[in-house]
Amino acid sequence: MTQLDQQVHSVGPEVAGLRIFRFIAFLYGIAAYLVFFVTILYAIGFVMGLVVPKTIDTGTQTPTTEAVIINLLLMSLFAIQHSVMARQQFKAWWTQFVPKPVERSTYVLLASLSLLLLFWQWRPLPATVWNVEDPDLAVTLVTLSFAGWILVFTSTFIINHFELFGLHQVTNHLVGKEMTPPRFKTPLLYNFVRHPIYLGFIIAFWAAPTMTAGHLLFAVVTTLYIFVGIALEEHDLVALFGDEYRQYKQRVSMLIPWRRSL
Repeated sequence: MTQLDQQVHSVGPEVAGLRIFRFIAFLYGIAAYLVFFVTILYAIGFVMGLVVPKTIDTGTQTPTTEAVIINLLLMSLFAIQHSVMARQQFKAWWTQFVPKPVERSTYVLLASLSLLLLFWQWRPLPATVWNVEDPDLAVTLVTLSFAGWILVFTSTFIINHFELFGLHQVTNHLVGKEMTPPRFKTPLLYNFVRHPIYLGFIIAFWAAPTMTAGHLLFAVVTTLYIFVGIALEEHDLVALFGDEYRQYKQRVSMLIPWRRSL
C-alpha cells in the first residue's frame, strides 16, 4: 500500500462519518420541524374549537379544582421548558451534550412535545364566561382570531422562520457552511411593535365569540407568561446588542403600536 493509499484509508472513514452525522442531523431537524408544524396547526384548532378531535372545551370532565390544578401544571411545564432552554446560560451548558447544529431543533421538538402533552391532558372547564349571540360580531371575532394566527406566522417569516425553528442551522451544517453571527434588524412589522409574534398569540387567544372558563384560564395564564417571556427575552437581547436594543425599546412600543421608529 502506498503512502497516498494509507492517507486515504485513514482519513476516509472519518470524513464519511462526518457526512453521515450531518445528514442524520439534517433529517432530525426536518423531523423536529414537522412535529412543530403539526403542533401549531393543532394549536389553532384546539384554541378555536375547529376540526381537531380534542379542543380546549372538550375532553375528560373532572372536578373544577382538579381541572384547574392539572391545567396549571401543564402550562407551567411548557413555560419552564420554553423559557429555561431559551436562555444563553442554559444553551452554553446544554451544547456540551447536544451538538450545536441541532440545539435549536431539539428546543423546538421538546417545546412541541410539551404542547402536545398539554392538548392531550387538558381538562375542560365548560362554564360560559361570555357568549356573543350577534352573528356578525361572532364572525368578526373568529376572523380576528384567525388574523392573530396569521400575524404569528407572518412575523416569523419576516425575521427568518427557518432559522427560528432550526432548519437553517441543520441545512448549513449539512453543506458545511458556518452560521452568520446574529445582527440586530427591525424589518417591517418590527418597526411598529417589538414583539408582533406575541401580539398575534394574544389576539388569537382572546378573540373568541364563546369564552369558557377553561379558555379564559388558558388565555390569562398564557398572556401572563408572554409578559414574563418578553422580560427574559429582552434581557438577553440587551446583553447581546447593548445600546442598539435599548434605543430600539425607546423608539418602538412592546405590543401596542402607539408609536414607531422614525
